[in-house]
Amino acid sequence: MTAPKLEISPEITAALLAGRAVVALESTIIAHGMPYPNNLETAIALETIVRAKGAVPATIAVLAGKVRVGLGQSDLERIARNPAIAKASIRDLPLLMARGQDGATTVAATMRVAAIAGISVFATGGIGGVHRGWEHTFDVSADLTELAASSVNVVCAGAKSILDVPATLEQLETMGVPVIVYDSDEFPAFYSRQSGIKSPSRCDRIDELVTIIRAKNAIGMKSGVLIANPIPIEHEIPAREMAAYIDQAIAAATKAGISGKAVTPFLLAEIAKQSEGRSLEANMALARNNAELAGELALALSQPR
Repeated sequence: MTAPKLEISPEITAALLAGRAVVALESTIIAHGMPYPNNLETAIALETIVRAKGAVPATIAVLAGKVRVGLGQSDLERIARNPAIAKASIRDLPLLMARGQDGATTVAATMRVAAIAGISVFATGGIGGVHRGWEHTFDVSADLTELAASSVNVVCAGAKSILDVPATLEQLETMGVPVIVYDSDEFPAFYSRQSGIKSPSRCDRIDELVTIIRAKNAIGMKSGVLIANPIPIEHEIPAREMAAYIDQAIAAATKAGISGKAVTPFLLAEIAKQSEGRSLEANMALARNNAELAGELALALSQPR
């Protein structure tokens, strides 16, 4: 928590010292997941929701080479208004720090920083994973390896539906990461509540989630726990409809020669265009939904046993 490599806001430092609930939030969803001003509105909304649940929000980013835990509104605006800001995964952190540059942290980088700071709950939109065509490109997100390495409980709406979801779940199983779907028998597919894949395990209550997390910690498991929280039904886009948008977006990315870390932002923007903004609305809704569950979980974990 006092590691000199991090700049933790006084509010978050005080909350961690007092054992109060804190929820980590990523900054890539602001910089690369949505256009301005929707991204800024969402960033502010997520922090507001976490506070309403009784927890302290800790948005994480790299600004002027400093790894920051807890941002002010001017910092959020700085990220939201800069579409050229670096997308910062784990391997990018040392370069950005050494060069004094800005970076919006991905799920993997946010998890690593949260773990160093002592924050055990993190709310995001959807995790990265195994990309379609991985057998040719070997494109697998560092989010998965970080889930195996950092003891942070990640609340998400499943893996992004642009991915190879079955392969992503197989990889998580191989790495020993517990995967729990909240209040559903089916693993969610980000924009859609259903993916056609049965939940590895289901949990319907916060107190049961807390018991599972504490049991994991008690036997010394170093991984995080992935908690998949389906998008609210009134905001979802049915999986069959999404499949058509995704196929078209992937074809466009292939034609444009998009690869590496640029793939996901390109696909999200292309899908938003094809769906006439419905996917953007869904993305914002699922992020808010995840912040609510993460706030409740953080508060429950902060209570005495």
